[in-house]
Amino acid sequence: MIKKIGFLLISVVITAIVFFNGNNKQANAQNFPQRSGIPAKLAADYIHSVIQAGRKVYSDHIVDRLGKKIDLKATEDWKHEDTLLLPAQFLLTSSQLSNRRGVGMRYSLMSLWAINPKNGPVSANEKLGLEQVVKNPDKPFTWVVQTHGVWYFQAIYPDIAVNDSCVSCHNNHMKSPKKNFHKGDVMGGIMINFPLGGFARKESKEQLLIAPEVVADYVHSVLESDRTVYAKYIVNRLTEKKVLTVKENWMKEDALMLPAQFLLNASAVREKSLRGLDFKLISLWPINDKNGPANAFEREGLESIVVHPIRPYIGQTSVGRKKFFQAIYPDIAVTPACVTCHNNHPRSSKKDFKLDDVMGGIVVTLPLN
Repeated sequence: MIKKIGFLLISVVITAIVFFNGNNKQANAQNFPQRSGIPAKLAADYIHSVIQAGRKVYSDHIVDRLGKKIDLKATEDWKHEDTLLLPAQFLLTSSQLSNRRGVGMRYSLMSLWAINPKNGPVSANEKLGLEQVVKNPDKPFTWVVQTHGVWYFQAIYPDIAVNDSCVSCHNNHMKSPKKNFHKGDVMGGIMINFPLGGFARKESKEQLLIAPEVVADYVHSVLESDRTVYAKYIVNRLTEKKVLTVKENWMKEDALMLPAQFLLNASAVREKSLRGLDFKLISLWPINDKNGPANAFEREGLESIVVHPIRPYIGQTSVGRKKFFQAIYPDIAVTPACVTCHNNHPRSSKKDFKLDDVMGGIVVTLPLN
């Protein structure tokens, strides 16, 4: 009996120790942000670089090229005029899609001289941020703010007039409060906003870290939204109206590039702007051999997302002493052009694709320090 009582007392003491230690750990987690991951500022830089890459591909290879080659214009009322979206409209439409995905990160286009008042700043920090990127266009304006008990990292990057259509639209619009923009001017800002958590005390921005799988989801959300806007509002709409066709050799034939080519070109543009982040398109059935899986991880990931397309395949890889986080997301056949191209291509190893099939994967790679 004495032994049993002693055993019970020891059990109670051990349980109490575990309980209070557990509470202490929980309190620490609430008081401090996580200590491993990607710095919030760098995560915002990655997101912005992807936004800018998609916008540059659209502005240079779609709007500017087709405007010069076949006089296809980008107009504000593109839905009723069988024209292209303005670059700002492309970004706004893509951001709306991404924001509705519910990944946590949101981004938007805003300005001190917005044509639509709802695209103006709504807080003192947003107004100050827009003013600062006009004065200092070489760096973003960042801050941390608490809303309903949750801390958020927010950043405003300068929105540059990338082509003549941006300048012409604002300078000639009856609702524009500023009519003397020039190409290369800062016309507003791209605001990026994502949650940090509900920790009790505010840390310096350099100490705020985001899990790599979360950052990969943010990056993929931008990529997927850009591609959806391009596929739905450019490729599908203009081919159905017989305004343009889609060609693999789009540059020489004055045609639209395939949605997959849009992503590949965005990847090439991003490589020149910010080191570290990488994304690419791969497939088990590539038309170009260089777009096949490069290692066992990529092959296993492609095989996994074909069977389980609802979630990415994630893991870590090493190159020498450097470690990288990788996530492979399903690449879905989003337009009839994607299916037709692969099924009819002489170098395609699979010729029975259907709409909404998984045709490959989008690999997002992030360095781990």
